[in-house]
Parts: sequence; C-alpha cells; structure tokens
Amino acid sequence: MAHSPTQSDYLPGFGHDWLLPLYDPFSRLTGIGKYHQQLLDQAGIAPGERVLEIGCGTGNLLLRAAAAEPAAKFTGLDPDPRALKRAGKKAARKRLAVELDHGFAQQLPYSTASFTRVLSAFMLHHLPVAAKSEALAEVRRVLEPRGTLHVMDIAGHTHHARGWFARRSHRSAYVQDQLGDGVPDRLREAGFTDVRVVAQRDTRLGHIAFFEARAS
Repeated sequence: MAHSPTQSDYLPGFGHDWLLPLYDPFSRLTGIGKYHQQLLDQAGIAPGERVLEIGCGTGNLLLRAAAAEPAAKFTGLDPDPRALKRAGKKAARKRLAVELDHGFAQQLPYSTASFTRVLSAFMLHHLPVAAKSEALAEVRRVLEPRGTLHVMDIAGHTHHARGWFARRSHRSAYVQDQLGDGVPDRLREAGFTDVRVVAQRDTRLGHIAFFEARAS
C-alpha cells in the first residue's frame, strides 16, 4: 500500500526552497519556454478540454497553455505552496482563469476520469524513484478513457551531456532512473498504451525527451 506523500517526497525547483526566486529568471535565460511550446504543440489542446498539469511550479507552462486556448479548462497542481503563490500572482496579472491546487502527483485529489489531457514538464525527475510509478498510476486514473499524457523531461537515450549543468543533472539518481527506456517502461507498467517518444533533444539542461501515452 502506498504511503501518504509529505513535503519531503519531492525535490523543490533547483533543489532548495530558498532558490525558488531564481527559477523564473533561469527559465527565461535557458529558453525553457520554447520546450514548453513544443510540448503544447504536441498536446494539441482543443476548446472544452479539461487539462491538468502535475508539478506546475510557478505556472509557466500552465499559463502559456491557458493563454493559447482560453476555451479549455486548466488546473495546475504542485506540492510547493510558495511556487503556487507565485503562479497565482502571475495568473492574476495576466487575467487568466486557472485553478491552482496544492497536492501531490502520487495522490491526486481528483475523481476518476476527470481530465482529457495531463501535462508534465520537467517534473518526473523531481520525484524519488519509488514515487514515479505511483504518480503515473494516479495520472492514468484521472484521465478519461483515451485521454492522453504528455511528458517532457530529462530522459531518453544519450551518450553525452553538454555542459556542467547537464552533466550534473545526469548524475542525479532521480534522473538516472529516466535515462534509456526508463520513462516508457514506467508508463507501460502504469497501464498506458500507445506509448511513444515524440522527440528528443540534447541541450545544456540535459538530454530532453518528449513522450506521449494514452489511457486505455
């Protein structure tokens, strides 16, 4: 039986709470927005869809999605109340209607088949290895039949890492679990079908892979 997650069951952005103010400047500096856009292009969110982002952090992907498709309903969930507070302020400033919930991907506070799509961007590698399977099983539960999960993360097949930051990230035990076929294998173990690698890119953040999977 899975244990109830606590604040120690995730890795904060940048690894430490006190570094959170640097997260958005770092994202802009490294051009993470273009990877967010690639994930949204992959997801193809349509009007009326119910979309959940797990590990929404300070809301960069969620708010980009809400601005692009205002006729869809967006929910973001994160275990970090400080990040959610920042996301809420940005949503108010941009006048975007999104729901922001405090919670854990391993124990989603939503009914079965509540969403048509789930997004995950640079989130899985923040979970301990044992929690990833629990989180993916929960995502499958809250997706409606034939709903899709779209994942972007440090993962996939690579033989080298470009730069100090990438080499450091690849040494993390949380990331090591995702290299090779780690993510597709976990998706299939969680009951997803039509699992595919949509794209892969070597970047200074590490080797990034984009995945799509369907709830059976």
